[in-house]
Amino acid sequence: MSALPAFEVLPRDLSAYRAGNTGVPYVHRFDSGEPGPHLLVNALTHGNEFCGMVAACHLLDAGVRPLRGTLTISFANVAAYESFSIDKPFDSRQLVHNLNRIWSDAWLDGAELSPELARAREMRPVVAAADHILDIHSTSQPVQPFWVYPDRPANAAAALAIGEPAVHLVMPQGLGSGTPLIQHGRHGEAGFHGVGLVAECGQHFQQASADRAIRIARRFLAHFGLIAPDDWAPPAPAQRYQLLQTVVIQTPEFRFTRPLIGFETFGPGELIATDGPTQIHAPDDGCTVLMPARTAIVGREGVYLARALAA
Repeated sequence: MSALPAFEVLPRDLSAYRAGNTGVPYVHRFDSGEPGPHLLVNALTHGNEFCGMVAACHLLDAGVRPLRGTLTISFANVAAYESFSIDKPFDSRQLVHNLNRIWSDAWLDGAELSPELARAREMRPVVAAADHILDIHSTSQPVQPFWVYPDRPANAAAALAIGEPAVHLVMPQGLGSGTPLIQHGRHGEAGFHGVGLVAECGQHFQQASADRAIRIARRFLAHFGLIAPDDWAPPAPAQRYQLLQTVVIQTPEFRFTRPLIGFETFGPGELIATDGPTQIHAPDDGCTVLMPARTAIVGREGVYLARALAA
């Protein structure tokens, strides 16, 4: 397990944002009255990923309003956020379910109950109404920021145009471990016109991650014409990866063969991890690993295996 990051950003009281103006707590919507797309900027899908909270508060506190179309700003898993303890900063990621894996009809229409399922059911019409979604996240390890999105041309074009982050993780077949918010409903259909992007803005609790989340949110709005563009630096050349496999932890004995934080490479057939009697090897042509788990928790993702794509 790696050392804890420095706590440069900590929770703030969000009670002033609770009422919103949509009938759904912590959801704020602003309609310009002019034709244009409906954009959703979502924060706190995971309760300890504070950069999105900072970006959402920035948009609301600065009075950002759309020049055209509609802007919705939401704080998702506030219950998990409010459970944060600096002594156990990773425990507030979720209370019961991963809020970013339960956006299928099977979960949302099922009989199971949890704080995350209740919140997803409450936010279902909010997500469904959006044309384009930006879901803001951060990472447990100090790795370069990156996009995550389904392999659709509209997603790639928007991420490239926004420019930051410069690294892209493309999902040809989804995550393989559940349905994320950006693939709910029509956003999971191959022919849908809208964009769904996750921005992994940097390490949890870092001011740089929060600053980057604000920039990305503003660039997202400007890309679709809802606000005037800021003075942007030119985009860096993109580095794209294709998700090959999501490894889900099966036993408490899950272990990597060497310490990992993400973006390490493994040669063809090289042993990456063991999970009880199961061995996880790199594909025949090798791979890059992303999002390696800090601790072995059965049923959660252990690591993503990816392949670098040509520019």
